[in-house]
Amino acid sequence: MKASIRSNGRRRVRSGAILFALAALTLPATSVAEVNEVQIARGFAIPHLPIMIIEHDKLLEKHARAAGLGDIKVVYSQIGGGSVMNDALISGTLSFGVGGPPPMLLLWDKTRSGIQVKGVCAEATMPLFLNTRNPNLKSVRDLSEKDKIAVGAVKVSIQAVLLQMAAAKEFGPSEFTRFDPLTVGMNSPDATAALRSGIGEVNTNFSLPPFQYAELKVPGIHMLASSNDIMGGPHTFSMVYTTAKFHDANPKIYQAFLAAIKEAIDLINRDKSGVARTYIEMTRSKESVADIVAILDDPQVQFTMTPTGTLKFADFMVRIGSLKNKPASWKDYFFEEIHGLPGS
Repeated sequence: MKASIRSNGRRRVRSGAILFALAALTLPATSVAEVNEVQIARGFAIPHLPIMIIEHDKLLEKHARAAGLGDIKVVYSQIGGGSVMNDALISGTLSFGVGGPPPMLLLWDKTRSGIQVKGVCAEATMPLFLNTRNPNLKSVRDLSEKDKIAVGAVKVSIQAVLLQMAAAKEFGPSEFTRFDPLTVGMNSPDATAALRSGIGEVNTNFSLPPFQYAELKVPGIHMLASSNDIMGGPHTFSMVYTTAKFHDANPKIYQAFLAAIKEAIDLINRDKSGVARTYIEMTRSKESVADIVAILDDPQVQFTMTPTGTLKFADFMVRIGSLKNKPASWKDYFFEEIHGLPGS
């Protein structure tokens, strides 16, 4: 009798174990938790206004909560220069970086078999002005060893690549490096201060809004070229990018970021006066609200998630050997979430 009871008990234990195992197999897989802290870089000029609005209005936190992620921490850092931004992304200290198309394309090309950096979306389409205080310069053809040109970063920034494109256009494809020895890496506030001071070796600045407009108000400073002329049309100036690792591991945060930047851009296009005040508050700019609104009203200044003219940068960089891999489409180096936009 006791032996029978022990035998029945063992059968019940085995049956229970089997049922538990079968139940476990039918349970949905537990999803890996998304990060609760997001690091975002932003620039310090008008092209990065969408990120500034996201920060000021806490839009990423808002959309993260709406996605069921609760309260997340968002840390913003101000980094100047595409090469510095790229180093931060590679090291993993940034979730989202911002910069011009050339620095992002270099990183996309470099990381295709690794962390796979791609574009998230564009921020702004706008021209950059090549301004100078040298009265002897009438066009880029007149630039010589007597001139020093401030760019975001030597050889890799959007300004540096635009100068290479201008040299190839004016002097032939083999002369694309003609202006490289004239360039000096400087952030935009320092570069505009150097140009406006009238002293020092930097007498030319490949500038950006709002600095380029303020420079042209200074007697003796004039514009040599616009990037739109060099590119043959409008082009994306600033964009957001990240790694495939972050994109794939944090789908809800990624979608929340896209929703946040869309809301920020809608606000910029709807309330330019209010946004101008926010910009002045966050940057401590000495520009007036009217000055900032005038820039935002410029038809050449557009805030949009749609990439414009980025493939022109890629094609040029392939021709000069900066990129080893030739993209067939702009969609090759942007994540699929924006492939429905009419990009280029």
